[in-house]
Amino acid sequence: MTDPGSSYGLWLLVFINSAVFILFAFSFFKPQTSRDWRSFGAFSAFIVALFVEMYGFPLTIFFLSGWLQSNWPGIDWFAHDSGHLPEMMFGWSSNPHFGPFHFLSLVFIGGGFWLISVAWHHLWAAQRAGRLAVTGPYARMRHPQYIGFVLIMAGFLVQWPTILTLAMFPVLVWMYARLAKSEEADSRTRFGEAWERYAENVPAFLPRLREAAAQ
Repeated sequence: MTDPGSSYGLWLLVFINSAVFILFAFSFFKPQTSRDWRSFGAFSAFIVALFVEMYGFPLTIFFLSGWLQSNWPGIDWFAHDSGHLPEMMFGWSSNPHFGPFHFLSLVFIGGGFWLISVAWHHLWAAQRAGRLAVTGPYARMRHPQYIGFVLIMAGFLVQWPTILTLAMFPVLVWMYARLAKSEEADSRTRFGEAWERYAENVPAFLPRLREAAAQ
């Protein structure tokens, strides 16, 4: 078995990777209000928890090591690549960075960052004009930036699931739903009937696939 110290305890990588992804998300999201900062802070906590286990201390592997070793005895669970649990459990024998779950995670993560970025430009233009954001992703869903954060977190869970981030994920989704409701109350007060018409025709989180396909 590989010495865990050779694969983990890399705290500089924890700091660098956390900083890169948090700053990258910041450049796309550009939080302004207290609600923005709460949602961004929760996302940042998820990212830090992820990279602490990815490069710092493999809590999930230690906690599940007996069960993992019993069910998949041929795997060195303390090797760094073994943290890609889906690839390991489904028998992917090559480099897990080229496995199907890893590629799926990149689709989710890339799609999430893209959605946050595009949505921000439409929201920023609407705020400068003092109007409701109804173009771009906002023409399909009322809260595309929150969906973007959820996609990114889901992508990381597919790539490198941990007990802590799996526990955090539903809590963060619930928090984003609460923040969305709070934002909608403010928008309803500010824009009145325009908001009511918009909310009646555009779903909050999941676009209507039939209408999107038709357009």
